[in-house]
Amino acid sequence: MKVDTMRRVDRWVGIPLTFLLTIFIKFKEFFLPSKEKAPKKILFIELSEMGSTILADPAMRKAKAFADAELYFLIFKKNKASLDLIGTVAQENIFTIREDGLFPLTLDTISILRTINRLNIDTVVDLELFSRFTALLTGLSGAVNRVGFYSFHNEGLYRGELLTHKVAYNPHIHIAKNFVALINSLATPKPEIPYSKQIVNDNEITLPTIEYSENQLNEMHEKVKTFYDQYDHQTHRLVLINPNASELLPQRRWMRDRYEALITKILAQSDNIIILITGAPSEAPESEEMCTNVNNERCVNFAGALTLAQLPVLYNISALMVTNDSGPGHFSSITPMHTFVIFGPETPNLYGSLGNSTSIFAGLTCSPCVSAANHRKTPCSDNRCLQVITMEQVFETIEPTLRDCLDK
Repeated sequence: MKVDTMRRVDRWVGIPLTFLLTIFIKFKEFFLPSKEKAPKKILFIELSEMGSTILADPAMRKAKAFADAELYFLIFKKNKASLDLIGTVAQENIFTIREDGLFPLTLDTISILRTINRLNIDTVVDLELFSRFTALLTGLSGAVNRVGFYSFHNEGLYRGELLTHKVAYNPHIHIAKNFVALINSLATPKPEIPYSKQIVNDNEITLPTIEYSENQLNEMHEKVKTFYDQYDHQTHRLVLINPNASELLPQRRWMRDRYEALITKILAQSDNIIILITGAPSEAPESEEMCTNVNNERCVNFAGALTLAQLPVLYNISALMVTNDSGPGHFSSITPMHTFVIFGPETPNLYGSLGNSTSIFAGLTCSPCVSAANHRKTPCSDNRCLQVITMEQVFETIEPTLRDCLDK
């Protein structure tokens, strides 16, 4: 299902349904008030953004630690692999919904709601900022504790009155801290308006570094060698270029010709540098065109070569990556590799990677132009926030890291 179609359904169907469900729940709880219950089975809901599952990991680990709770997660089927990278949630506790059509989405939703009620999930944490669909799932879950972001007197999308723990979304702090605030609301000894009146420190949003065996690393070296037979991991240095972004926000894409110019500039620094252009299988044709335009055998089309689960292994043997603001910038945060993320319509202050990352951001007065208040849909068709970022500026930013890896 296309993103704009999902937005329209969420609006025109979601508004009346959340309103009606609010009336039903208020009526039910008036006659049958729910008893307070310590969270022991916590379901997190984050459907549409793979990067957000990484950003939510500190919150999930905190929930698991403070409540000794069993964690569950609900996500769109195509995004499930992002949860597997860290493994905080057990495989059998991950539920998926197909989003490739209204019928399978409806069918899976009914099945999931039955499963949630059968498992007696006591707590649901809605990580979405603007989805009425997840608000409905939260309200229909039967959970005693229903946690999520609430607009209060701020401008924001109507999502009904379905939460027991209404947390004030703070657009001035990193989203990972906002996610931790959701968990803090569950630990609050008495009700607050709004939740959560606590400080979230920087050390609370760190991520574990995932280590891989020598065998896994050697297998990845061999994989690279199948694409570039002269590759020698003792002498060559891998630089990754991830030039694409999802259809959710195409305005996040830095210009392709600038990536090509950057690749040419990087390759000119040393004969020991190999560029791998990464991406999804559907992006392989465009990556091949980029390689053709660069016209250097050390620029290799690697799009579609790996599964998402294999990407962190590649990151572990690579010197650095330059990427648009997209999932790979977050997937690399569980590895030591230095990642350079080019931001435009979104801000690194809210969505920057939690790993070894440097943000490249022009900071135009119109940027960021997407937020929870506009359903992350921008009217902009002229992304000058990225156009003003030059190839020279990006190269100057990455050059110290590039030099350092060449000296090793």
